Amino acid sequence: MTEREGKSPGGWQLNCPVSVRDHAECVTLAHGEGGRLSRKLIQERILKILQPVSSQSLDDAARLPHSGQPLAMTTDSFVVTPLFFPGGDIGSLAVYGTVNDLAVSGARPRWLTLSLIIEEGLPLAVLERILESVARAAGETAVQVVAGDTKVVPRGAVDGLFINTAGVGELLEPVPAGPAQLQAGDELIVSGPLGQHGMAVMAVREELGIEPLPQSDSGSLFPAVDQLRLTLGSRIRCLRDATRGGVAAVLHEWAEASGKTLSIEERTLPVTPEVRGISELLGLDPLHIANEGTMLLAVEQGVAAEAVAQLQTIPGMERASRIGVVRERGVAPVTVQRTLGAEQPLADPLGSPLPRIC
Repeated sequence: MTEREGKSPGGWQLNCPVSVRDHAECVTLAHGEGGRLSRKLIQERILKILQPVSSQSLDDAARLPHSGQPLAMTTDSFVVTPLFFPGGDIGSLAVYGTVNDLAVSGARPRWLTLSLIIEEGLPLAVLERILESVARAAGETAVQVVAGDTKVVPRGAVDGLFINTAGVGELLEPVPAGPAQLQAGDELIVSGPLGQHGMAVMAVREELGIEPLPQSDSGSLFPAVDQLRLTLGSRIRCLRDATRGGVAAVLHEWAEASGKTLSIEERTLPVTPEVRGISELLGLDPLHIANEGTMLLAVEQGVAAEAVAQLQTIPGMERASRIGVVRERGVAPVTVQRTLGAEQPLADPLGSPLPRIC
């Protein structure tokens, strides 16, 4: 049994669903040196799996069709460990994370690049499982993988696999005005339970032995954003997926951009019993825990009830909730009315309580 198999019986890494036999075929440094093995890896392992969602071009640059609409572009890198976690893996996370950055910016995701930085020794079966996940997520979100790159680095240089993406989307009118346009009286909403992704990764990585395990909320936000755009239009001020730093980090960014105070009520925050239990056990605040399929949005005064009703019709967002309001700037940029206690400033996270979660 290899050292990596020892981390998860029958698997390669913690929570890995792929059974890897001794002497299984693995990625070697030669796969990344541009020769015959590189072409074999790309053509027989990567393009074969991505064929339904890929342009299949091996040119140095992708040629995108003229859309006639303004475009939005984003880039992101994914270094989550372990590679597989309850509710997802690094492959689907890379697609959804990129798609969500475009969606909350007011764009319909269209094209994606995919760069793989692979550690020497990664079993090819594990790589194929992750690529299958990429293909499923890209198909679900209707994005096409139009360019990519593959590098192989020596053992220990990365933790199995890192993925870098770039995403391009078409901006759809009306594009949200952005947090600088927040007004006193605007209402704040979250689209689903807080902290699901961060706690799912933490529970597996730290082997907390908790049942049932929290499930990551990793998924596409575009259907929800598009439905809100069609029904609420310009009454949406701004949206943001609450990833690293959680909802607290987004609230502080918006408070800084607008010069207002953003006030929330703890009793209105949707938190599952699993996340609440782990948070209390470890002394963490769900407001600071990362999400990957939950967003914060601000709408004009009087629109929250309609927005929440729309969100609650979407699978996975049944617990969408109005959590607070925007006020003229007071003594603190962000405040929280605790369920048992007085209103108090909400700390701006200096960093993530759990690194490598996306």
